[in-house]
Amino acid sequence: MTSPSTAPAQDAPGLTHRQIVTTLSGLLTGMFVAILSNTIVSNALPAIVSDLQGSQTGYTWIVTATLLATTASTPIWGKLADLFPKKPLVQAATVIFIAASIGAGFSHSMGEMIGWRFLQGVGAGGLQALAQVVIAAIIPPRERGRYSGYMGSVLAAATVSGPLIGGLLVDTPGLGWQATFFVGVPVALVSLLVVQKTLRLPTVRREVKLDYWGAALIVGGVSTLLVWVSLAGEQFPWSSPTSWALVALGVAALTAAVIVETKVPEPVVPMWLFRERTVVLSVLASMIAGVVMFGGSVFLGQYFQIGRAYSPMAAGLLTLPLIGGLVVSSTVSGQLISRFGRWKPYLLVGAALITTGLTLLATIDHATPVWEVSIFLVLLGTGMGMTMQNLVLAVQNTVDVSNVGAASSLVAFLRSMGGTVGVTLLGVVLDGRVSDLLGGSPDALEALATAQPAQATLIRAAYGDGISFVFLIAAAASLVTLVSVILIREVPLRTTIAKVPSAPPASPDLAPARTR
Repeated sequence: MTSPSTAPAQDAPGLTHRQIVTTLSGLLTGMFVAILSNTIVSNALPAIVSDLQGSQTGYTWIVTATLLATTASTPIWGKLADLFPKKPLVQAATVIFIAASIGAGFSHSMGEMIGWRFLQGVGAGGLQALAQVVIAAIIPPRERGRYSGYMGSVLAAATVSGPLIGGLLVDTPGLGWQATFFVGVPVALVSLLVVQKTLRLPTVRREVKLDYWGAALIVGGVSTLLVWVSLAGEQFPWSSPTSWALVALGVAALTAAVIVETKVPEPVVPMWLFRERTVVLSVLASMIAGVVMFGGSVFLGQYFQIGRAYSPMAAGLLTLPLIGGLVVSSTVSGQLISRFGRWKPYLLVGAALITTGLTLLATIDHATPVWEVSIFLVLLGTGMGMTMQNLVLAVQNTVDVSNVGAASSLVAFLRSMGGTVGVTLLGVVLDGRVSDLLGGSPDALEALATAQPAQATLIRAAYGDGISFVFLIAAAASLVTLVSVILIREVPLRTTIAKVPSAPPASPDLAPARTR
């Protein structure tokens, strides 16, 4: 099958800075609401479950369904972007997201809610993956840093500010939990209109052979493992037969996927990517960065709301130092990379600051002054801003534009999966730590709702003190990011979108496109 796809960059008309910013405004707006959809419902979950007469299982699946669909669909969207025109894909993902958001807001049962949330995750996965792919298709790596900084800022701001916005909407009279779904619809519509008007990409003809088996096995394997991580310890014990069966099924599916991906002409995840040193090291570093990014939203929210008794809105405001450090460092480092062409020094400093910030956060307790915690958050946010998107830039500089979709989505996919798995496991560690601090008392969080003032004070102090242990483990894990960045070889950023065709990787996956 022959299909139009994105043209090589050297054949594309050059875009001015204003045209690029205009185009990015539509893409990043869509990306913002897509990421926001994962976290904005956190403060609305109790009201949703109560109104729809749901159970604890339904409570969990409202979050898990979206996270599962977003993570599993990311590599597929990325590969489709290498095979088909990118603009219709962005529009399709936006339409899916809008329809699912409206459906979720009008849900009348838990089954409807979970189904719409899954579809919302599919659209969100496309918006997140395709934004990075389009940037790589219109901007050479040497100039991409200044714009990647904007993307990093959007990524973190949406992740961390979701609970704050959700709490504000739920607490506002006359709105309710439905507003957490409807609020993104007009923003996504604006994004759709801007993309339609501004995004212009030339096309070529390319042989398309869709990897149905690979896609099915990857989605099945990843979904099974994410279901296991999300539900183990709550719906069934970690060491139960159900747990072992899910692990075996997930591993078997992913093993079969690897075999399939080595044999098909257009794999969803080209296996030759794992022979690229920069790709492998960037993926390792990004997985830990994902734990830090998602953990920053989850555990800082718990620290301020449970350990320090702040309201959801106040807790969101107290994470602003993290967002501020990330936005500034992401933007400034991107500008400097584009100006001087060097990217590894910023990765090194960023990875070091992540470890430093996490180590300092490992010293906090329920009585640590807020100004002191804020300083630690600035350091952590600054490190994240200098690291996350620049790791994607390093990968995009390594591969040709014809495979940039698969490569970029691989980093995003494993970052998201690493964050999901890491935060879940760290949550188990936190529960155990809090239980130990309370003398072995189980279900401390449930007991907090009905506890007497003296007992509630003890539970809050245990959470405030126990979270430091989570940050200590995260600090130790962040050494993987630091070592990975040290081992990455810095390659000069190329000034063309496509790689020089004289030395393509020796792989059938990189067969040249047939131009019109």
